[in-house]
Amino acid sequence: MRFVVQSGCLVALLAVAACGGEPPPAPMAAVGLSGAVAQAGPTFSFDSLDARPVSSDAFAGKTSVVSFVTTWDIASQAQVSYLVKMAGRDGARVNYAIVAVQEPGARELVEQYARVMRVTFPVAMGDAALLAGTGPLGELKDVPTTLIIDASGRLVFRQSGVLRSDELRAHMPRD
Repeated sequence: MRFVVQSGCLVALLAVAACGGEPPPAPMAAVGLSGAVAQAGPTFSFDSLDARPVSSDAFAGKTSVVSFVTTWDIASQAQVSYLVKMAGRDGARVNYAIVAVQEPGARELVEQYARVMRVTFPVAMGDAALLAGTGPLGELKDVPTTLIIDASGRLVFRQSGVLRSDELRAHMPRD
């Protein structure tokens, strides 16, 4: 009996070790952007779930916060919760949007997610270029990833991981 218990412990220990002993990757560091993207700003347009466009043209003239999320990720859910509260406070002064990094077939799920999360701002589906990492906003390695775009359309901040409201506000330009 003692051998069976010890063998069972050894099997469990080996199973844990086989799952990978490396810690999960840390969120990407916040980056200020420079060069051509920061000077001209990225041009983007995503398929909105309703009549409110999620695009660089629609967001021109105001600071905009865009988060790329999924419906199954708890960190994405936390980020959406922060954005919903911020949007309630900021009203029409700041554009907010979330873009679901999911296959087009998940549209109905994303619509339901937005209702349950009480999202009052535009929600869009990511396109094939975003999913492939070749879109104008670059590769998304983690969700959530949040961008801040200034009133002139320049991408001024990008960070992966959950950002609290005060952290986001610290990087938002004062337009």
